[in-house]
Amino acid sequence: MIPENKIDQAIGKLFDGISFPESPALLYDPLRYMIEIGGKRLRPRLCLTVFGLYKDDFGPDILGPASGIEVFHSFTLIHDDIMDKSPLRRGVPTVWDRWGADTAILSGDAMCIDSYRRIAMAPSRCLEPVMKLFNATAAEVCEGQQMDMDFENEDNVEMDRYMKMIGLKTGVLIACSAKMGALIAGASEEDCINLYRYGYNLGLAFQVADDYLDAFGDTKVFGKPIGGDIVNNKKCWLTIRAREKAADPSRIEEILDMGTGSQEERKAKIDAMTALYKELGVDKDAKEEIRRLSDKALEYAGKVCSGVGYEQLRRFAEKLVGRTK
Repeated sequence: MIPENKIDQAIGKLFDGISFPESPALLYDPLRYMIEIGGKRLRPRLCLTVFGLYKDDFGPDILGPASGIEVFHSFTLIHDDIMDKSPLRRGVPTVWDRWGADTAILSGDAMCIDSYRRIAMAPSRCLEPVMKLFNATAAEVCEGQQMDMDFENEDNVEMDRYMKMIGLKTGVLIACSAKMGALIAGASEEDCINLYRYGYNLGLAFQVADDYLDAFGDTKVFGKPIGGDIVNNKKCWLTIRAREKAADPSRIEEILDMGTGSQEERKAKIDAMTALYKELGVDKDAKEEIRRLSDKALEYAGKVCSGVGYEQLRRFAEKLVGRTK
């Protein structure tokens, strides 16, 4: 088993040393920028953590694919920020805001291609299932993003459809990270399935936590403006839950119809919606859902390992969703 401090060292070296071509600069500078602005590297960390349950050291066979998962995730963020018109990512300007949407689209495409090159560094003995997993995951992420965009044109979205969407948009890539580490390590099919389910449920918990923090987080910690979902009338877990609980749905509609042309108007809209969330107990419901999904993930982790290995998976889950406590 590989200890957590060694995983931390591997993550640091991996992304400190990652490189892209120098020219054309306008194509590759945004890629370097996305890697340099960091993040928690949750997906490659999970990939290496799972791999470390079965092996005693890291090599190119796992480090390449682990970096590919992060590069792919960064690609999705570049394109998501364009679609969401978000000016900040991790507390700094987004790629489209800094370089323009056209450059961001093309650089995102280059980043996606680079991710496949890295995933293909998996050992030949497991390359086929690894690529099959990654191809399916990449398609599902796109499906989830399209569902999210479709929801913008719908007045009401049911919770089960929303959970399916975040499962595709967020859950499957975290699940893929866990299963890829298991596949490359040579884990049993049963372990691979349980680790995928562990990652998937963690992904759901992570997205619900993200929705919660969008309304109740701290900009300095969250890395982007608070209340963006409310200002943009996005369908999120809290709004959908509020619709389920509200005796008078017209109150929600009145808030959604509030103007956002000035900073004062945006603040008034955010304050009104968060006050309604608290009145309906939606904030507490979200925290309970995060705990429920986290516990479900750990049930699958318990089917794979116990002792030190289980504790590593438990601590990973805590780091992923502990921001809402």
